[in-house]
Amino acid sequence: MATLEFWFDFGSNYSYLSAMRIEALAREKKVHVIWKPFLLGVVFKALGWQTSPFILQKLKGDYTWRDMARQCEKYALPWQQPSSFPRTALLPMRVALIGADQGWIAPFARRMMTMNFAADRDIDNIEAVSEALEELGLDARAVLALALTQDNKLRLRRQTEQAQALNLFGAPSFINAGELFWGNDRLEDALLHAAASRR
Repeated sequence: MATLEFWFDFGSNYSYLSAMRIEALAREKKVHVIWKPFLLGVVFKALGWQTSPFILQKLKGDYTWRDMARQCEKYALPWQQPSSFPRTALLPMRVALIGADQGWIAPFARRMMTMNFAADRDIDNIEAVSEALEELGLDARAVLALALTQDNKLRLRRQTEQAQALNLFGAPSFINAGELFWGNDRLEDALLHAAASRR
């Protein structure tokens, strides 16, 4: 089966749009999605930005929130502009790595994204993450213990370094056969490219 890497951050609003849509679209194209959480803030700092460009550039930020409302209406997704942006999501990102190992990263990611961008909730805490895990029928305490090991913390750091080595500069980003596609509006193009590479 063809594969597509999906690089995302739980604090990224456009990653929300892709996270909620990618699995269904990928099934249609017979493409396997490889979920790749990484710390977008680290990438931004390496580029000389202390926070999101949507904060640094007010006009771009104002446009983005209107655009998100339109896009969520288009895709029939719930939306509430976050009262805090970009939200820190270090703990759920570490948990997502365990989900990638164990096969439940997609529903976990959708739940975390919905908490952030539809319910306007802080997600970087044990309570929110445990709630999401328990809704999936998982042992939250056991998963969190794995997520908080030094080895797993190092894995997230190394995966972020890998994103930088791949010259990623934003999220969501999609990679297939060395070809980079950036932004939710390139999700379908990325899936088409992945499907074509299978042939």
